[in-house]
Amino acid sequence: MQFTYDSLKQRILSIADLPAKDLESFCAVASPLKYNKGQILLKEGETCRNLYFVQQGYLRSYHTRDGLEINTGFHFEDSFATNLKSLRTQSPSESFLVAAEPVLLFRFTSEKMKALYARCPPMIDFGKKLLELLAIEQEEELNLFRLYSAEERFRYFEEKRPQVLQRVPLSYLASYLGVARETLSRFRKK
Repeated sequence: MQFTYDSLKQRILSIADLPAKDLESFCAVASPLKYNKGQILLKEGETCRNLYFVQQGYLRSYHTRDGLEINTGFHFEDSFATNLKSLRTQSPSESFLVAAEPVLLFRFTSEKMKALYARCPPMIDFGKKLLELLAIEQEEELNLFRLYSAEERFRYFEEKRPQVLQRVPLSYLASYLGVARETLSRFRKK
């Protein structure tokens, strides 16, 4: 596993058309980090102060209820991940963010991002567009759960996000979809 800024730059440019110097400034505030499977990036109750870009591997978000982990999201390569509510309001996080596989990622602290916004005005536009993108992704995820049955959600993942079914353990996926593992096995056999 080796760090490269190429996928980060491509993802940034897919969100906002930044001048080369601002793109380099953005990459300069990124801290490349490696996490082992199971390492926690954010704990429930902590205040989120970081935005992450996943280069390799994936992150899992979950909260706990009555001692059980309830999975709420999976963040794969070329995606940004954070606890948006905690990051923006500086309130305690209601969930964990953990490396579900060995992960290479770039971390952006809120302090460095604020300083970058102050000295690179085009980055403000990028920040707004990134927030919009994260909000749209959250809305799509909510609609998936509001409008579709568990089996329809499973079929959605088969068709639109097969990497989830290929890489996420059944117990995590069942928790995410809100079904028993046996029910998920029945979906897979159909």
